[in-house]
Amino acid sequence: MSTRNNQANKAAARERLRQERERQAKKDRFRRQGIVAGSAVVLLAIAGGVGYAVVQGNKPSHWEAAKNETSVTAPKNTTGTNGTTVVIGKASAPKTLEVFEDSRCPICAQFEQTVGTTVQNDIDAGKFKIQYVGATFIDNSDNGTGSKNALSALGAALNVSPDAFLQYKTALYSTNFHPEESNDKFAKDSYLLQVADSVSALKNNAAFQKDVKEGTFDAWAMKMSATFDKSGVQGTPTFKMDGKTLTADDGSQNPPMTVAQFNTAIDKALKA
Repeated sequence: MSTRNNQANKAAARERLRQERERQAKKDRFRRQGIVAGSAVVLLAIAGGVGYAVVQGNKPSHWEAAKNETSVTAPKNTTGTNGTTVVIGKASAPKTLEVFEDSRCPICAQFEQTVGTTVQNDIDAGKFKIQYVGATFIDNSDNGTGSKNALSALGAALNVSPDAFLQYKTALYSTNFHPEESNDKFAKDSYLLQVADSVSALKNNAAFQKDVKEGTFDAWAMKMSATFDKSGVQGTPTFKMDGKTLTADDGSQNPPMTVAQFNTAIDKALKA
């Protein structure tokens, strides 16, 4: 082989090697750019996701928004600021019994099941009126929304009539429908409507059902709850007349939980 041919072959080999290196370098650049671009997309996606999560996390819940609502739709048959004064009974009744209750409260349910008929008979007879104050503190202690939702539904019942309100309250506390305190069944509109079907004035009542489903009185319920919070009452059920708390006649500070205890406490309060 001539020296010239040998040198030409070597030059050609060097040229092929140079071209191969350039092609490989080009591939490496594209790959690095793809990785960087992909990483940027992932980082943007993560940042976007975190940003969305932060925005969503900072949004007030429905009930927090309702609590801060300045325009409140109050049920009929109410008076006072935001309709939070609910007085039921004959105008001629000499005194008013303040009733503080939370719909999820098991002791309230026990009282209603035991003494509720006596209270209703006294209201009907004009022995006293009642002023209802609804609470929602069990939602905080047991992590739920049932107290608030039930209070809003009670507002929808009150919008129908005072009698519908009292009958619905009795149904919510009944052995048939009142759940364990830890079971947040009242958070479901469907369950509240199921309970309402046991009350003749509410069964198949389209306006009532609409108010429950749309939360017409949610803001009112939160204003009512705030009224309870400002009352200084520490637990439910609590009963007051002339500003004094009614207690059982057993030397304790417990509320009257039997018909006999209630009658004794009421008679004493009416004579005071």
